[in-house]
Amino acid sequence: MMSFALAWRILTHDKGRSALAIAGVFMAILLVFVELGFFIAVPQGGMLLYDRMRFDLLLASKEYEYQAQPGAFPRARLDAARRLPQVARATALYFGQAKWESGADGKAPDVFVIGFDPQAQIFTPTEIWQQRAVLERADTFLVDSATRPMFGPLETGRVVEINGQRMTIGGTYVLGTGFMGLGVILVSEPNFLRPFPFPFRSLDQPNLGLIGLKPGTDPDAAAAALRKIGSDVRVFTRPELAAYETAYWTTRTSVGLLFGSGLLVAFIVGIMVVYQILATQVSRQLPQFATLKAIGYTDRSLGGTVLAMALLIVLAGFIPALAAAFGIYIVIRDETLLPVTMTAARVGAVFAATMLMAAFSALLSAGSLRRADPADIF
Repeated sequence: MMSFALAWRILTHDKGRSALAIAGVFMAILLVFVELGFFIAVPQGGMLLYDRMRFDLLLASKEYEYQAQPGAFPRARLDAARRLPQVARATALYFGQAKWESGADGKAPDVFVIGFDPQAQIFTPTEIWQQRAVLERADTFLVDSATRPMFGPLETGRVVEINGQRMTIGGTYVLGTGFMGLGVILVSEPNFLRPFPFPFRSLDQPNLGLIGLKPGTDPDAAAAALRKIGSDVRVFTRPELAAYETAYWTTRTSVGLLFGSGLLVAFIVGIMVVYQILATQVSRQLPQFATLKAIGYTDRSLGGTVLAMALLIVLAGFIPALAAAFGIYIVIRDETLLPVTMTAARVGAVFAATMLMAAFSALLSAGSLRRADPADIF
């Protein structure tokens, strides 16, 4: 307790310098929050579509890179999957990029097109299932409400041109676009071929297969059986898919590497900011520390004072940084549509990192106390 009282007196003795130190720590901690938010949200964005779909196993091409570049495989592989005793259903999914030629101000942005069987209840949002009859109408589609304003009004009944084909907005739904693009639409299998006619695309070449298993089936055992149906496909269980997408976005893309290295840099900057202010304070107060040694204080107790100073500085910076991070997360969600949210686990992780900043900084600064020799003062 004495260490904190002494640390408080030292820090409040020069309020201006301490305020600058807290401001520097505030920025470092805020940067940690932002970098960590992006670092976690990027793979979550890659899983956004999958997390809102019903399946136990995912059948994909050997060329599968990530959600928006899945490759394709023969539909016969799905037929073979249906014949397995463990499989209850196998649904084809078709992906494509098309030009939305009716954008605002004459723009023609790319739109991500997802084709599927409307009778297969593969999406968890009930509003999609409730509009299955709309999807079965010729030249009609549903559009994600998160689609950007550059696509123009998303009014039901509006006729737009997609890859030169006139199609009608039949309704909207809430799912999220993730990394699929600035706009996403859902269409039935026959309507999928309208903007992508043969020979450019064929229903014989799905991009993904959603496999539903019978109750009580072991997903790992079923996945092992599915892998035998063809060497040109790969099979993911849900945990395997999450691990693959996380590894892809955090280690194989520049986005993950950028935010991962940014997180490390922010942590190091925080340590250096706290170290600089502690080293300056110890240097300025060296005669006082020597006097304390002369009256019986040990290097260990004075080191505790330095640690207490570090803790007070980082705690003073952490609280406003947390408040600011809440606001920045809202802006990031609105602008990027990434699922950047503040969670208790994230607050705890950044708080633990903040305590490590304080500990490392105090450890680096405590060495200066050995120069506080009472013989030099008296």
